Amino acid sequence: MFNIAKQIEYWKSGALSDIETAEILIDKGKYIHGLFFCNLVIEKALKAHYVKTIENFAPKTHDLIYLANKANLILDKDRNLILVMLMKYQLEGRYPDNNISSPGEEKANEYFHQTKELLEWLIQKL
Repeated sequence: MFNIAKQIEYWKSGALSDIETAEILIDKGKYIHGLFFCNLVIEKALKAHYVKTIENFAPKTHDLIYLANKANLILDKDRNLILVMLMKYQLEGRYPDNNISSPGEEKANEYFHQTKELLEWLIQKL
């Protein structure tokens, strides 16, 4: 039997664990890998919202915009921009022929903090 609360907790706890991994990687100078984990963080938080809204299993997709739309989340311009930015790093992690260049320490930290803020906002809305 499908348990909505259990599914939401699964995705939420995964997101909270992955934000720690992202921070470790970025602190160690592994910016592309850290941002790949930032993408996972938001993907998992959005899947929790999808489960809450649709009351069914989350789809097997990595498309953050699709997930946000299906979960009926209203995102402002800045939150939409972070989704778009993070999606290019999920591609690098899965499809290395895309050759995304490293953003450097300052940008990686900026993107990490934006991810963390978005995660906090998404969790607050669950």
